[in-house]
Amino acid sequence: MYRSLQDKRILIAGGSGFLGVSLAHHLDAHGAEIVILSRNAPRVSGPWRHRCWDGRTLGTWRDELDEADGLVNLAGRSVACIKSPDHQDEILRSRVESTRVLGEAMRTIDSPPPVWIQMSTAHIYGDPPQSVCTEQSAFGYGLAPFVARAWEQAFHASLLPSQRGVILRTSFVLGRKRGAGGGALDTLTTLARLGLGGRVGSGQQGLSWIHETDLNRLFERALLEPTMQGAYIASAPHPVPQVEFMRELRRAIRMPIGLPAFAWMVRFGSRFLFRTDPELALYGRYVISKRLEEEGFEFQRPDLREAMRDLFGRDRQ
Repeated sequence: MYRSLQDKRILIAGGSGFLGVSLAHHLDAHGAEIVILSRNAPRVSGPWRHRCWDGRTLGTWRDELDEADGLVNLAGRSVACIKSPDHQDEILRSRVESTRVLGEAMRTIDSPPPVWIQMSTAHIYGDPPQSVCTEQSAFGYGLAPFVARAWEQAFHASLLPSQRGVILRTSFVLGRKRGAGGGALDTLTTLARLGLGGRVGSGQQGLSWIHETDLNRLFERALLEPTMQGAYIASAPHPVPQVEFMRELRRAIRMPIGLPAFAWMVRFGSRFLFRTDPELALYGRYVISKRLEEEGFEFQRPDLREAMRDLFGRDRQ
């Protein structure tokens, strides 16, 4: 690593959830001082200070940006919902408006952070059935790619000329529960324990994933490495079909049964039982990062089976 995080003040905007709490613990372990900006404080206590921030308007929270060493923006409403017009509007506005107001805030202070790390999504490439997408691939069509493009455009417009900007187009993050939720893996694990963790639809839709340790290391690298700039795919180098992903999850929790679900079953259950978007399960994408490979980044958890063993604490052959 180019230099150390020791005694560096890092702000995590939208950091009260699963990803933010995981990142805060990681950065604190490397000596950083953490400030979380969010509407509500994290549901668990931890090594950070919290400042209230509505993600839309300027306030006294902007003082935290003055002389900070780095900003990480994770803000955005969860996409795990029924895509009603109101929810679609919230998904877009929560990302674009929070990014814009951070840019406005940095134009009102004397010493803004020299680096801004922006969360984005690998869903920007859409849902190609078989193609493996890299940073150079064409963007997809639909709500998620539209929102992702608007999100990244707001970031480019808000970034100061003096700042180094990094975008991480993140895939499905596998991590532990720390009292702030466990992400989508939590839901899949519950289904698998009930014997429902089998093939969904065709089972061949791509499931690109990354272990939280590697995602946190990417954030750390982006904060510290001066040559890292622009957009990167944040995903492990070995994406798998959905059916294989669930097979490895069942192996990790020692559940031998995984009943399949036809597409009509997923559409019904997602809407009326889980109140979420069935397309999150029925569609997917295979993505890998050519840029990280070219820059020599080494994943600590590149293999799905090893990643599952680490998370569930079981060493099963």
